[in-house]
Amino acid sequence: MARAEGPPAAPDVSVVVVNFNGGDDLTRCVRSVFDAAGDARVEAIVVDNASHDGSADRAAAACPQVRLVRNATNRGFGAAANQGMRASRAPFVFLLNPDATVAGGTLGGFLKVAAEHPQAGAIGSLTMYPDGSIYPSARKVPSLVEGLMHSFLGPFVPTNRWSRSYEIAGWDRRSERQVEWVSGSSMLLRAEALRRVGLFDEGYFMYVEDVDLCTRMRRAGWEVWFSPELEVEHITGTATRGKKRMTLEHSKSIYRYYVKHASPGALALARPFVWLATRARARLVSWRRGER
Repeated sequence: MARAEGPPAAPDVSVVVVNFNGGDDLTRCVRSVFDAAGDARVEAIVVDNASHDGSADRAAAACPQVRLVRNATNRGFGAAANQGMRASRAPFVFLLNPDATVAGGTLGGFLKVAAEHPQAGAIGSLTMYPDGSIYPSARKVPSLVEGLMHSFLGPFVPTNRWSRSYEIAGWDRRSERQVEWVSGSSMLLRAEALRRVGLFDEGYFMYVEDVDLCTRMRRAGWEVWFSPELEVEHITGTATRGKKRMTLEHSKSIYRYYVKHASPGALALARPFVWLATRARARLVSWRRGER
């Protein structure tokens, strides 16, 4: 007599990918996740923000085990990522951008890093550009002056001292360390920490929601780490490059973070100046990049 099969084992990690017109990058992303599972049980959840290029359907056809969540409108990164995290059945969630692939290490190995740091609410991976150069995916939270100087000088003189300080330049990212925030483009999150501090603030349409979440985690007593145990190759900006609206959204997100976390008491008097500065920066960057 055949033995009845029980329910499938719960995954060790849920990989959540927020997609908007990711093209064939999305399929490569999802395939890399399963190829790099290692000894971890992995589920993949793709939340599609009303793409019109058929990328979500192609990824689901290529990887039938993918759970696909469809949105009728583009809800932004934070809100869509929250949908994926709420659908997760695992003790860890790994956020990965659709134009990124796991290029080295395994998800099982990355989970071992989390086990070694039980107070880590978020862990960022080593992130590289396709040419092999390293993207500074783990950074400090800048002061007001440092942030403004980086914002205005960074697009023109990326090696200026304020940008170098903000990006922690000079640090060998082949080494593990505790940091202030890590990029949501490839971020491992502990479900228990999310239950305690909450998911992404959906008031950010795109950008800075990862800084906000890491700030809330650290203030609640959780740690934020960076580890080169997992290597990710990231093309960056496939669906947002060259779009003026996204540069404006970035400036809005910077201002939201400042109001929420960095302007208590008398510092609130600087809010109008910061608002004007972020808008001026958006115009300057859009002009510099030729965005429309």
